[in-house]
Amino acid sequence: MTLLLRGRILAALAATLCLGVLAACSPGGLSATQDSPYAPGAARGEGVDGLLVGHRLMAAGEYELALKAYYRAAGTQGATVDVLSAIGSANLKLGRLGQAEQILRRATEADPTFVPAWNNLGVVLMEKGDAAEAAQVFQTAYALDSGQSDSIRENLRLALAKSRKPDYSVQDDKTFTLVRRGAGEYLLLTRQ
Repeated sequence: MTLLLRGRILAALAATLCLGVLAACSPGGLSATQDSPYAPGAARGEGVDGLLVGHRLMAAGEYELALKAYYRAAGTQGATVDVLSAIGSANLKLGRLGQAEQILRRATEADPTFVPAWNNLGVVLMEKGDAAEAAQVFQTAYALDSGQSDSIRENLRLALAKSRKPDYSVQDDKTFTLVRRGAGEYLLLTRQ
């Protein structure tokens, strides 16, 4: 063997040995370093409260994500009145009135003094067109709140007005035009 070839072989062996030593010194494994471009592994420590996350998502108008956060809160905290009321409120915002009513009724049974659950149940009942029961629910919420909340007072006022005049609805505010069709037939059309 020539001296040049022998030198190259020794240099290659030395480089391989150095890389092996460096590899043995690194932490390796699946853990990532702080400056790693890869996603971190499993989170260590406490997670954020699902109710808090859900409330923030509700304020941002992200009702479906809020509902998921509330379900996670139910998984960790249990079906408390706060969690049930929050789930019912998210369902209300999503237009799922039947589910919202069922959950909010459970919340009022779990804690008959929890004002937000009573108020939100009243809103659901108003949305469903049951103004008489909604007025009773709002009266309960108003009494439990000792008249402190303006929004509950306004909800109660609207429910009482609607229950006294049940044939009145927001849809009836449209202006109707009477149009004649043939001999003696009339058709009501709404102006948009």
